[in-house]
Amino acid sequence: MGAYIFRRLLLIIPTLFGIMLINFVLTQFVPGGPIEQILARLDGGGDVFETISGGGGDVDLDSGAGDSNYVGARGLPKEFIEDLERQFGFDRPAYVRFFDMIWNYMRFDFGESYFRSVSVVDLVLEKMPVSITLGLWSTLIAYLVSIPLGIRKAVRDGSSFDTWTSGLIIMAYAIPGFLFAILLLVLFAGGTYWQIFPLRGLTSENFDDLTTAGKVLDYLWHIILPVTASAIGGFATLTLLTKNSFLDEIKKQYVITAKAKGLSESKVLYGHVFRNAMLIVIAGFPALFISIFFGGSIIIETIFSLDGLGRLGFEATVARDYPVIFGTLFAFGLLGLVVGILSDLMYVFVDPRIDFEKREA
Repeated sequence: MGAYIFRRLLLIIPTLFGIMLINFVLTQFVPGGPIEQILARLDGGGDVFETISGGGGDVDLDSGAGDSNYVGARGLPKEFIEDLERQFGFDRPAYVRFFDMIWNYMRFDFGESYFRSVSVVDLVLEKMPVSITLGLWSTLIAYLVSIPLGIRKAVRDGSSFDTWTSGLIIMAYAIPGFLFAILLLVLFAGGTYWQIFPLRGLTSENFDDLTTAGKVLDYLWHIILPVTASAIGGFATLTLLTKNSFLDEIKKQYVITAKAKGLSESKVLYGHVFRNAMLIVIAGFPALFISIFFGGSIIIETIFSLDGLGRLGFEATVARDYPVIFGTLFAFGLLGLVVGILSDLMYVFVDPRIDFEKREA
């Protein structure tokens, strides 16, 4: 197993390099880079110039810009444009900027945001508690509900219980997450009906003044709606996966033999079937958490006014904040590849009979 893990760790290097290279190349063809973003804001009368130049010196916005290639650069001095390029590093060839970026990332130096003057690491750490809350709680609730429900549906396959529960979870899966989130706000957060839960944020304004028990209750009070909206779509897939996995195992010969020996149904189900049936479900926990952690949270965070990684990535993409985009892409890409290895280790942990080295041989 050690040799297999070592090979997988080595594969992370070319895989991550390819991810970064493809995304870096694509950004070279996308219009509206950081320089154009700044010029557009200057043209609109924003205060970006003071942020970039540090407030030193005045720029004659009515002077000619020469032969600048940037859209919206008319009226700005050519020297100002060149100074912006030097500050952002765009005066160097693209391949030089790429390899400099990779070298810095290998040392976990992700730089600073173009527009916030804050390091990428600090930004991610600031926003991460929100995304961890959504991802972890949504995954745990999905498992706690879907596994017992899937087992129950497998045992009572074809019954009325199986039929109406399948209808409910398919309906829940079909409802878009943002629509369900809005429905929860309208019903329970001061919309047309009841004001039971808060409208935004993870904590109240007086959170620091509360007791320990009060802080816990305040935190749970704030996360109920966003976690419910985030988790609702994951029930269907996980429940049906659990049910089908148990059905496949229940029909196998060793189950028939165990029943013929006089073992009770619960002993057969949880003593023999459970470990084999739950292999794919439990082993997929890391991947499911990462998928909820990274994806699908932008809309939920926006609707419930939560300042998490989803909104950070969206805002960085719109503003062409390359250090934030590529820094988070590198960190999360690395995390995703490591989670893939952890998923394989989970398979072995759940069922020691699995040997990836023999499979590869």
